[in-house]
Amino acid sequence: MSAPERIPPRSVTAAELLVRGELTVRGRIREASNAALLCTVAHEGREASCVYKPVAGERPLWDFPDGTLAQREVAAYEVSEATGWRLVPPTVLRDGPYGQGMCQLWIDVEPGAELLALVEDGEPGPGWKAIGLAEVDEDRTALLVHADDERLRRLAVLDAVINNADRKGGHLLPAAEGRLYGIDHGVSFHVDDKLRTLLWGWAGELLTPEAVEVLGALRTGLGDGGALAARLAPLLTVAEIAATRERVDALLGTGKHPEPSGQWPAIPWPPV
Repeated sequence: MSAPERIPPRSVTAAELLVRGELTVRGRIREASNAALLCTVAHEGREASCVYKPVAGERPLWDFPDGTLAQREVAAYEVSEATGWRLVPPTVLRDGPYGQGMCQLWIDVEPGAELLALVEDGEPGPGWKAIGLAEVDEDRTALLVHADDERLRRLAVLDAVINNADRKGGHLLPAAEGRLYGIDHGVSFHVDDKLRTLLWGWAGELLTPEAVEVLGALRTGLGDGGALAARLAPLLTVAEIAATRERVDALLGTGKHPEPSGQWPAIPWPPV
């Protein structure tokens, strides 16, 4: 049997394939905390790999009582698309073998990309940003750092907008042609500040002019009658959309990357 034809992650065809294609389950992704199934999706002679997360396989979360993980994953994709940065793989909400769920294009990771590291002596060198101390073993700690990478910086802005409560290292996917994707956005969009991330390296620094321009466009899209607000309406509550708009306003107001609040752990566990 020939290998599935690779569909470019950013093509319109990929999203159409995810919506219209026939899903065939190939196996389970056992590392996931909720049901996540590796599938192929095929339509009109085209085929690609994807991840299907049925709502029926979600564990209830006491602090996210509204909506579903699947809806928030799709909402994160919609916001990502509105930025123009395309940091989230094509993601749709659709019916599948186990009912409605999130379906996201599978991304092949390029080996060798260094986005995170541990520094045991001294400060991070050029090209790295400090996150915080991490326990290496019982008697030893090291400084956890992430790359001073424009792609990560854009993702840090996206996470601040969607209020991502779980940006782990394993959710960063360096891909072909220098692309970087973020995945697993099911615990995002809470009305309360819950930002937990590894990408604190720019905390308190001025936003780039590009980020300010993107945030301005997001604010327009989230306003009354805005296109982004309309796309988010079936996925999030009115209060969640309003809170997203308020977070964009806050970022534009300060002109800076947010800083940890100090009211709860700022880094998710486990961090990777």
